[in-house]
Amino acid sequence: MRSSTVRRRLHHGDVGDRRNENFETSGLDGLDEPLLGNHGYDDKHSEREMTDEIWDDERKKEQLHWSLLFSNLIVQWAQWIANLFFGSGSFIARFLPLHSNTQKGSNQKLIVPTLSPLQEARLRNLQQRLGIPFDGSRLDHQDALKQLWRLAYPDRELPSLKSELWKDMGWQGPDPSTDFRGGGFISLENLIFFAKKYPESFQRLLHKQDGNRADWEYPFAVAGINISFMLIQMLDLQSGKPSSMAGIQFLKLLGEDEMAFDNLYCVAFQMMDAQWLVKRASYMEFNDVLKSTRTQLERELSLEDISSVKDLPAYNLLRR
Repeated sequence: MRSSTVRRRLHHGDVGDRRNENFETSGLDGLDEPLLGNHGYDDKHSEREMTDEIWDDERKKEQLHWSLLFSNLIVQWAQWIANLFFGSGSFIARFLPLHSNTQKGSNQKLIVPTLSPLQEARLRNLQQRLGIPFDGSRLDHQDALKQLWRLAYPDRELPSLKSELWKDMGWQGPDPSTDFRGGGFISLENLIFFAKKYPESFQRLLHKQDGNRADWEYPFAVAGINISFMLIQMLDLQSGKPSSMAGIQFLKLLGEDEMAFDNLYCVAFQMMDAQWLVKRASYMEFNDVLKSTRTQLERELSLEDISSVKDLPAYNLLRR
């Protein structure tokens, strides 16, 4: 299924109770009016022309939305790189709510724990991964992209690296390498890890199989890149040693699991989709859903007795 393909809405008899804000993935409906089709026209030619106009208009809106989203992501990524190499603290202060709360009068300061040699080594390795941009000219990066396709579509022929078929996975255009500018190579590694470690959840999200979906769904692959970057911000990985509440808690998880970031990514992706369904969102509301996903994930990380990603309540949403 193409994530940009218009889906016909399910019947209103399938609508559940919207007041429930828990992670329910069924009994939800889409918007009130379908985007396509007007059965009151007898002239089929006129109807087809009107449908094509609506289709083109909606596709332009979608392309504009995701272009703006990626432009913002690229700017933020560039700021992160600048902070990494030049030590500027402005990027952290701008994006972390913890710091803004401190500026508003809270005298409470977080104590960054002393890291064990193992934690330091794993954090250093993770931050090295973050600094690798996706390079479409590198054979190993091309091979990784091909691997993702084979994991996503094991029964389909592998397309060329520039093909309209890549849009089926939720890339913006026929060349997926252009979409990695904002997320780096680690965002591709995250998608591959998700597909290998939790194949059932990966396939269900890729094909939008849970719940009643919106007419215009979020592009799967592009959403994955945004989730990677959201986690980098939330965990304060752009600084030498994380000092946010979520970042400090993540250091504990990293001590227990070298792949804690990748596992947390899978939880966040599944959580985002659950939030998407609860909010009955459409693609224009993706940013709001991503923000609420971050808030919920921060809450779960702050719970007591969380020593591994598997201890998070949302981990139970994943299916192997």
